Amino acid sequence: MTPLTVIILTKNEARHIGRAIASVQEIAARIIVVDSGSVDGTATIAKAAGAEVMHHPWVNHATQFNWALDQIKDDAGWVLRLDADELVTPALAAQIKAGLPDVAGLFIGRRIKFMGQMVRHGGVFPVRIIRLFRNGKGRCEPRWMDEHIVVDGPTAHLAGEIIDDNRNPLDWWVAKHNTYASREVVDVLNHAFGFLPQAAALQGKGGTAAKRWIKLHVYRRLPSGLRAGAYFLYRYVLRLGFLDGPQARAFHVLQGFWYRYLVDAKLAEVRRHMAQTGATPEEAIRALLGIDVREAGSCDAKAAA
Repeated sequence: MTPLTVIILTKNEARHIGRAIASVQEIAARIIVVDSGSVDGTATIAKAAGAEVMHHPWVNHATQFNWALDQIKDDAGWVLRLDADELVTPALAAQIKAGLPDVAGLFIGRRIKFMGQMVRHGGVFPVRIIRLFRNGKGRCEPRWMDEHIVVDGPTAHLAGEIIDDNRNPLDWWVAKHNTYASREVVDVLNHAFGFLPQAAALQGKGGTAAKRWIKLHVYRRLPSGLRAGAYFLYRYVLRLGFLDGPQARAFHVLQGFWYRYLVDAKLAEVRRHMAQTGATPEEAIRALLGIDVREAGSCDAKAAA
C-alpha cells in the first residue's frame, strides 16, 4: 500500500476528533491535525490517538488546507482530506487498503447525517468529490466557501463513502451556517468584481462540477427574492425530500431554503452599503461581515514565495 497521509483541520472538535482518527488509523501512515486555537482539549485527544498536531492561525478552509500541504510537500504517497466531524466507512478503508489506481485524484461519495438521521432524498447526496489525491498533484481551490480539491492529472472513482455525522446541537449548526453565508457572499462578489484570485472550473462532467455550473449560470441569474424558494421546492417536492425522516426534513428546510435566503439577504445588504457609501467590495465585506479578505491574499502570496 502506498503511504497515505490524512489531514484534518480542527477548532474545538473534542466531540469528534477521536472518531475521525479511529476511522483511518489502519490505513494512514501519518495523521496530521492542523489546529487553529482549540480550547476544548482537541489537540490533547488527537495526540493521544496517535495524530501529529500542528498549529496555524485560521483564515479559511482553503488557505488552512494548502498550508498543511506545504508542510508535507516532500512526502511521497497519497493525501486524504477529512473533516473532523467525518468518518471513513469500513468499505472505503478496505478499498484504500487494497490499493489505489494509477491516477492523480479519486472522487469519493460523501453523505450527511443531520441530527443523527441520514439524509436520503432531495437529490443532494451522495456528493462525489475529490478527497483523495497523490501528494503534489492536488491543491485546494482559492475560495472562501464550497472549496474543492483540484488535481493535475486523470481521475477515477471509488465506491466507498465518507459520512459527515456532526453531533453538535442545532444552535451550533445555525451559527456555523451564518458564517458560511458570509463567506459565500465573499465568493459571489469576487466572481463579480475580481478582487481575489478566481477558482478554475472544477474537473469532471457531472456531480460537483455540474452543480457549480448551474449555481453560477442558472441559480444566480434568478431573482434573488425567489430563487431560494424555487430551490427548496425542487429539493423538497420534485426530488422527494419530504419522504425523509423528521430531522432530515429539517435539513432540507434549513439548508435548502433558510441558508440560501440568508446568503441572498447578506449579499443585498453588502451591495446596498456599496451603493450608499461608495465603498469597495473589500471595504463593505469588512464593515458588514467582519471578514478581511486581504488576509487570504497575503497568506497565498507567502505560500507562493
